[in-house]
Amino acid sequence: MKHLIQKKILVPVLAFTLFFTGTAFKNDFFEIAKQIEIFTTLFKELNMNYVDDTNPGDLMDTAIKSMLENLDPYTNFMNEQDVEAARINNTGDYTGIGAKIKTLKDKLVIIEPYKDYPADKAGLKAGDAIIKIGNILVENHKENAGDLLKGAPGSTVEVTYKRQGKTQTANIERAEVEIKAVPHFSLIDEKTGYIVLSRFNNKAYAETNYALRDLKAQGAKRIILDLRGNPGGLLNEAIRIVNLFVPKGQLIVTTKSKVKKYNRTYYTKNDPIDTEIPLVVLIDGGSASASEIVSGSLQDLDRAVIVGSRSFGKGLVQRPKQLTYGTQLKITISRYYTPSGRCIQALDYWHRDEKGQAVRVKQENYNTFKTKNGRSVFDGGGILPDEIINTQKNSAIIKAIVNDDLIFNYATNYHYKHDNIKDINNFKLTDADFKDFKMFLKSHHFSFETETEKALLNVMEIAKKEELNDNIQTDYTTLITNLEKSKTQVLDENKDHLLELLTEEIVKQYVYREGLYEYYKTHDKGMKVAADILKSPITYAKYLR
Repeated sequence: MKHLIQKKILVPVLAFTLFFTGTAFKNDFFEIAKQIEIFTTLFKELNMNYVDDTNPGDLMDTAIKSMLENLDPYTNFMNEQDVEAARINNTGDYTGIGAKIKTLKDKLVIIEPYKDYPADKAGLKAGDAIIKIGNILVENHKENAGDLLKGAPGSTVEVTYKRQGKTQTANIERAEVEIKAVPHFSLIDEKTGYIVLSRFNNKAYAETNYALRDLKAQGAKRIILDLRGNPGGLLNEAIRIVNLFVPKGQLIVTTKSKVKKYNRTYYTKNDPIDTEIPLVVLIDGGSASASEIVSGSLQDLDRAVIVGSRSFGKGLVQRPKQLTYGTQLKITISRYYTPSGRCIQALDYWHRDEKGQAVRVKQENYNTFKTKNGRSVFDGGGILPDEIINTQKNSAIIKAIVNDDLIFNYATNYHYKHDNIKDINNFKLTDADFKDFKMFLKSHHFSFETETEKALLNVMEIAKKEELNDNIQTDYTTLITNLEKSKTQVLDENKDHLLELLTEEIVKQYVYREGLYEYYKTHDKGMKVAADILKSPITYAKYLR
């Protein structure tokens, strides 16, 4: 019994000791010490006296996550698996089957096989659902089943998967996988180079540098840098990429924190490749963090024209802190500011509404800053492009469709029903296809409860308790019916945007991501606007005055 008690209290006592020996306390020393002591004694009493057996690890995991969820979503506890995933994200290298995979309870779904990597060579396609790895059923594996696909280069793994209802098997020879930061670069015409930068891992600068030099050698006199959908990554890589286009010694980012040592100023350190070449940067709502540092600093310095839709608005900087047993705490340490002095953080996680949701900074509260040439730019809501493309705003219903994988699933079914498309560059969905997609949603029982519906249902429940429901039942039914009609109308209003999402996924399934970028060069609206701006020196110059 004594041994059991010692085992149960070991974790909190160890944490307590390490905290005191490894933390520099200031004025709040007593309060922190007090709260740790309270928690330690609570944890001990709970483990020793609770009526049922408890799992100390699970309790501590819940306690940590509950504590952190009241902060911003970027401050996270990372277990050993999370640390490894972060390493892969930052380096772009791992050993496995070479595919983007979504993990579900009973299967691993292939979202995107990477061209010429093991999964692709073994014949796996988007939509294939792996249900068994070797002799292990995915649904019975308590750990992360995706880890079973990793292994030494050259080793083989057998997978059993379902495709369109049929069960098949494949032997996949694992290999080293390199996820490129720049998955594509090419000329879109004789003088316009196109660079896609999809992530800021530790190869982002080197690959962007190579792409820029190669395109200039091919004759590029102007550049489109595509940061759409790029969620960010390493700060130093972002600064070095800006340095490709601006002089040495230029201020790019300032970080400010309550901890003095995290107050930093970051300047460019190298000689640039080209400070004169006309440059357009494409961004959208998926461009965040390091993407916003690149686009925001180039905008502030009047070095590029920004085209697209407003960026995500993440102005917070994180740093990993090593903990014990191979774990880490990724913690927000500071805010970053672009050269003009603006912080583009869009959500205020420290002032929440009555539902506990972070409050978005209101446009009337934005502050005005000036670019190098005196143009007005604003903080508080991401990077606002110099040329806004009126992409349809993602409504809550559209987000729900995407999150439920209905875009992906429809595209997968479309691919198998239309396997005879020969010229994908001329591919275009029709009104009939959109009607078919809406039928697909209905047949898959897509349902989405709006906040309005939730509020009406709450009113109806209260009315029942007060015995007033008979008087308002008819009106309630009418409102719900009208709401259903409104949902259908929202789909129609977002028709163009939905068709873009569907087209992108379908094209990718036919010709991989590489082919999708080729498709963009002739069909993407943002690309066309960017190219037109660059073709006219007068138009380009007007944006930067």
